Amino acid sequence: MPVQLDHTVVHATDKFASARFLSELAGVGEPAAFGPFAAVSVANGLTIDYADTIVKPDAIVPQHLAFLVTEDEFDEIFGRVRERGLSYWADPQRQQPQQINHRAGGRGVYVSDPDGHAIEFLTRTLTLADLGTDAP
Repeated sequence: MPVQLDHTVVHATDKFASARFLSELAGVGEPAAFGPFAAVSVANGLTIDYADTIVKPDAIVPQHLAFLVTEDEFDEIFGRVRERGLSYWADPQRQQPQQINHRAGGRGVYVSDPDGHAIEFLTRTLTLADLGTDAP
């Protein structure tokens, strides 16, 4: 069996607030309590498991979560981003505010969740060639 990501844990100051932020934007089901987590189920059986931080909230290290979506799903998600008046960026460095990108002939957008985690939605998977970078 090929290696496949099953779940990942993201620390939050309020696990259900962060889980709902993602689930509502992505248009997936309501987060579920699963042990100490607020779990968001996405495609292929993957869950994003939010956990209340066990350290000080200012010690949360922002993570980057990228979700590959269809063109139609992107339209729906981007519509929800705009309806909520959320800040968004075309790039992970946040140098292009209130813009989307068109890398690899697709579309992409970055938003920040309540704890500053970068949530990316993109319609095309990027390769090293798309970025003009060769693998070492």
